Amino acid sequence: MQGIIFDKDGTLFDFTTTWEAWAAAFLRRAAGGDQHLAMRAGAAIGFDLAQRRFAPDSVVIAGTPAEIADDLRPFFPDMSRDALVALLNAEAARAPQAEAVPLLPLLTHLRARGLVLGVATNDAEAPAQAHLQSAGIAPLFDFIAGSDSGFGGKPAPGQLLAFCAELDVPAEAVVMVGDSTHDLMAGRAAGMRTVAVLTGLAPKDVLAPHADTVLPDIGALPAWLDRVAAR
Repeated sequence: MQGIIFDKDGTLFDFTTTWEAWAAAFLRRAAGGDQHLAMRAGAAIGFDLAQRRFAPDSVVIAGTPAEIADDLRPFFPDMSRDALVALLNAEAARAPQAEAVPLLPLLTHLRARGLVLGVATNDAEAPAQAHLQSAGIAPLFDFIAGSDSGFGGKPAPGQLLAFCAELDVPAEAVVMVGDSTHDLMAGRAAGMRTVAVLTGLAPKDVLAPHADTVLPDIGALPAWLDRVAAR
C-alpha cells in the first residue's frame, strides 16, 4: 500500500456530533426564527429538528452542498441556489468537530509508514479545510478535495483519481476509507481497495458488500495494514 484517501465526516470526524449541530443551526438561521418552517425544511433533507436526528437516507449523509440546496429551495423561494449553498458552507465551516479517534497520532503514524494521505469529501473544500486546520491535521494531508474542487463528488471516482494523478501513485496501491456507500462505490470505481468504518450512520450490513473490510473506526487501520502486508 502506498496511499490512503479518507472521507471526512463520519470517518475522520464523528458524523452526528458535527452535522446534527450544523443542521439545527442552519435551519433556524435560514428560516429566520420560524420554527415550523425550519422543521418542514429539515424533514425535506431527512433531519428531525425536534429530535436533532438524521434519517438513515438523509441527503446530508453523502450529498454535496448543491444537492442539499436543491432539496431546500422550495422552502426558501427568496434565496437562490447559490445563496443557499453559500449559507450551507458558512454554517458548515463553524460546525463543531469531534474526532472519531485521536487523529494527530494516527495520521503521524501512517505518514511514518511512508504512506501519502488525502481527503475526498462531498462537503465543499473551504469548510473541509477549516475543519482539518481546526483539528491541527491539515499539514499531514498531501491532497484535500471537496465537491467543488473541480473533480466532481462521490460516488464518482474523480477526486480519487485526481489524488492518484497528483501524487503519482497507482490506484491499486491506494485504499479508500469511508463510512457511506458513496465513499466505497467511488473507491471501487477508481480501482482502489475499500475500507468501511462504523463512525457514520450506515450499518455494517449496508457497507460490507462494497468493502474489502469493515472496521469499527480508523484507529484499526494500522493493524489491518499489517494483515494486508503479511498476506
